[in-house]
Amino acid sequence: MISHLPTGVAVDVARHGGEEAPSEPVPKPVVGGNYDLDDTVFEALPIDGTTVTSARSYGMSLWGHTAKITARLPDGMKVNYFLKSVSLGDLGRTMIEGEFESLKALNAVSPEFCPEPYDWGKFQKLDTYFLLAQFREVGEQPPDPIKFTARLADLHKRSISPTGKFGFHITTCHAKLPQITDCWEESWAVLYKKQLAHMIRLDEEKHGIWPEFQEVCVLTLEKVIPRLLEPLQSEGRSIKPCLIQGDLWDENTATDMDTGEPFVFDAGSMYAHNEYEIGNWRAPRHRLSNKAYVRNYKRNFPVSEPADEWDDRNLLYSLRFDLGTAVLIPGCNQRQVVLEGMVALCLKYCREDLLAARKGRTDSGAFADYTVDGAGDEEEEEEEEEEEDGK
Repeated sequence: MISHLPTGVAVDVARHGGEEAPSEPVPKPVVGGNYDLDDTVFEALPIDGTTVTSARSYGMSLWGHTAKITARLPDGMKVNYFLKSVSLGDLGRTMIEGEFESLKALNAVSPEFCPEPYDWGKFQKLDTYFLLAQFREVGEQPPDPIKFTARLADLHKRSISPTGKFGFHITTCHAKLPQITDCWEESWAVLYKKQLAHMIRLDEEKHGIWPEFQEVCVLTLEKVIPRLLEPLQSEGRSIKPCLIQGDLWDENTATDMDTGEPFVFDAGSMYAHNEYEIGNWRAPRHRLSNKAYVRNYKRNFPVSEPADEWDDRNLLYSLRFDLGTAVLIPGCNQRQVVLEGMVALCLKYCREDLLAARKGRTDSGAFADYTVDGAGDEEEEEEEEEEEDGK
């Protein structure tokens, strides 16, 4: 199924917001026709005296344009740059500046894991914002699970929040959706509640009010989040604010064709609970939902206490990403997926409140005949699947 964005960009719903992982490999980026460079881009080149020899479109972006710039340095060495441009007015500025600051933070901690950003700015001739960064040739997507998860866990472990709190110094975006990141919170539960509430508002603005959905959204925000996330920072427990990529799905990860090492890009970062990063992997629409990725990540970064609630936290974190997909991708089924996930959590952690909210309603909807599996099923699955990936 193909939907079309207002910009005219075709979106393959099965690839970006389907109900199962695509069976075909991720399409490789293709070098296309000439890309006209604005004078501002020449000024942004990191080394004076660099001569651009070509600029060609490269790959695709759902919300803008991307290009590969080939240039020659003053000493004669050939070098490539990556250019991304977005023409969405003030939103485009937020997207580009947020991505620049995200890449800058990631590259500072793990330069081998993230391309170096050089500059960002606004074209002189168009209402368009651009990002100029190091070019890396995209190979296998997603990368090998052992190498990739080891590098990701290392990033999370070595990163240090400049304030010791959760948040970021600027607004970053998930695709073209601004996130609640421009703040600093001692409590991760407080920041995640802000994040999820913001996504719920964006969903209501796009799809309208759905009373059944509103009921479980309120309970998730007011009951489930405190119940599941406050224990992470109580009774002597603590979690470290970790720098995350922020939108980690199949096509924002790759193997570098030159080095054979994994890297990430197209980031919307913040300092968060490290487990939040892999909430996006729960969705079966991603290749990263393969258990090998989750299993190997957990081997490199042990789960937080209470450990037996890891799977429920993972479900809770997945809601934010699924809602983002529902807002961004026309024709996908993620709103229903979010509803079902919220119902499952509410039945487990605030059943009486949910039943009270449902009292008097005549429609059964998503609440009928629901059962909730107990926590800890992940461990059993891990044992059963240990031989599948040979790890």
